[in-house]
Amino acid sequence: AMRMALEGKFDIAVYLVLLAAILDSMDGRIARLMKGTSKFGAELDSLADFVSFGAGPALILYLWGMHHAGPIGWIAVLVFSICGALRLARFNVQIEDPNAPAWMANYFTGVPIPAGAILLLLPIYLDRSGLPNLLSPPIVATAYTVLIALLMVSRVPVFSGKKLGAQIPRERVLPLFVIAIALVALLFSYPWEVLAV
Repeated sequence: AMRMALEGKFDIAVYLVLLAAILDSMDGRIARLMKGTSKFGAELDSLADFVSFGAGPALILYLWGMHHAGPIGWIAVLVFSICGALRLARFNVQIEDPNAPAWMANYFTGVPIPAGAILLLLPIYLDRSGLPNLLSPPIVATAYTVLIALLMVSRVPVFSGKKLGAQIPRERVLPLFVIAIALVALLFSYPWEVLAV
């Protein structure tokens, strides 16, 4: 994704970040299914998350248009990357917190870094979709970038959805499958509009 951004191929760069998010949602589950979880794997996953969702999207956004904000734009994307690293460090420490309340099992503390990366790239989605892009002025994009960064390190509980779908009633499987197929078809037909929404 970073290489594609350096070559000015921002569409491909964004698609690769989205692919990384999809793969990130599966890697832990696959490791648990294969009984291949380890402390090393958890640390490596966080390092990969930082590169894929902390450094990559920040560089993509900077090269796409934040460079027009000058040093302020560079500082904003650095703040995003630093907050991403802090968010991952907090997540790793909280995994083994025995004092966490039971309701926290369904929530993240702050916006997770993959979601932060996807939100960060909203100015690009809007630009590509043809929708009104209120985030295109460099100063607005800078403020937006810092806002997303602060949401990642905030204490705001964000629904994780990890336990969602653990036990889906049989009669709901087909309708949910049809809805999922429709969403994928929409994403392929109108990628930028769907991502913006």
